[in-house]
Amino acid sequence: MSDSGQLSHQVEQAPVDPRAQSPIVERMKRCCLAVLSLVLWLALADTPFAGEPSLTAADALDRSRNGALTVIDVRSPAEWRQTGIAAGAKPISMHDPEGMKGFYKNVLEAVGGDKDAPIAMICARGNRSRYTQAFLRERGFTQVFDISEGMLGREAAPGWLARKLPLDTCRNC
Repeated sequence: MSDSGQLSHQVEQAPVDPRAQSPIVERMKRCCLAVLSLVLWLALADTPFAGEPSLTAADALDRSRNGALTVIDVRSPAEWRQTGIAAGAKPISMHDPEGMKGFYKNVLEAVGGDKDAPIAMICARGNRSRYTQAFLRERGFTQVFDISEGMLGREAAPGWLARKLPLDTCRNC
């Protein structure tokens, strides 16, 4: 009872840890971390994977002309008809009717069964070429390059067409 004769209700509060943060602050921290991770991923998405070999379109053309590299255009036949194919490249679509199994078989045939033969993958902007590079490396190909700027270019590089590199027409697609 208090001095006035009334009951007083005092609530004891537990000591507050100055390092403890409210659930809202914790949620905000997680959201900020997620946003920063996404921004970092998007910034790196336009660059070749670290450690994975890549070539510029001009370097790939030079090596191909010297017989030191087989360039493989992994785009679809409709894309080949629209833009042409990088000069000297083998049109082997990753959109094979047999799926990636058919793609693998066709690439293996193109290099005479030699998984150590240097090959470079090209697509429109570098995404499919990067995917097929990893796919072939996982299956034992040892010298797979990514022409990451592709035929159409991307922020980091102009691409085969903008560089005005030579093209072959697609006769059977």
